[in-house]
Amino acid sequence: MTPPHIVVGLGELLWDLLPSGRQLGGATANFAYCSHLLGNRGIVASRIGSDDLGNEVRNRLLQARLGDDSLQTDPTHPTGTVNVALDSHGQPMYEIAQGAAWDFMEWTARWQALARSADAVCFGSLAQRSQGSRTTILRFLEATWHGAFRVFDVNLRQTFYSAEVIQSSLQRANVVKLNHDELLVLRNLIGLAAATEPSDDVFICRELITKFELRLACVTHGVNGSLICDRENTHRHPGFRVAVSDTVGAGDAFTAGLVHGLLRGQSLAKMNDLANRMGAWVASYPGAMPPLPELGLERSLMWLG
Repeated sequence: MTPPHIVVGLGELLWDLLPSGRQLGGATANFAYCSHLLGNRGIVASRIGSDDLGNEVRNRLLQARLGDDSLQTDPTHPTGTVNVALDSHGQPMYEIAQGAAWDFMEWTARWQALARSADAVCFGSLAQRSQGSRTTILRFLEATWHGAFRVFDVNLRQTFYSAEVIQSSLQRANVVKLNHDELLVLRNLIGLAAATEPSDDVFICRELITKFELRLACVTHGVNGSLICDRENTHRHPGFRVAVSDTVGAGDAFTAGLVHGLLRGQSLAKMNDLANRMGAWVASYPGAMPPLPELGLERSLMWLG
């Protein structure tokens, strides 16, 4: 039997403090969890505090069968938290605590070995808000083997990003995924040529692919689906309509579906469909890590349409 692909979520790990209660989250954990449900070996590479919240993180990851071997423990800084408010459509607004343990991730021999073994690694801009973690993330990406997918899931949050962080991330990535609002911010931030229409996401994706030598660019449009472009082709998906509980983690689930398809050489249409199904499935549950359905994930996803 072929061993599962090693898929790493690299970056923030925290507790989402939702109106309904505390939920484990952060793009790192959300992505790795959904990758695990899809049959990959999802691994969380992050840093937590040596506190009660950190102990609870470890227990939750072990319960989810993700393991905690690649978690660092910080003796000084606390486990990350974020206050999450939801609007009438379930869209989240975040207030992210600063000085969290994941702001102080360190480069270690264990992480160097993990980077070399990874088939795909997903990272974002938020975890690069501190210089220490940013340096570690960039070293991790540089240590991956040439065939690995290095997926920059942009995730612009509050003011925790800059043109320098975006540029250096794109230079080390070979796949980029972002939503339409982030695409417009990024276009202005790093000086891409103005598209003929503000909504011309194909034009901007093509420029990103050419300028940064990417293999793939993806733009999500919420309930209206997504666009995927590679160097030759494009594919649009209309999305799925579900009763939304909240959209926390839906984008991370989408990315997990996208990476799952990339690792298996799927067509743009097939990976776009799976990614949208994963995002819609997570949005239909509270929090970013719904339990595995009794009937199995595949059957639950097929019922979406």
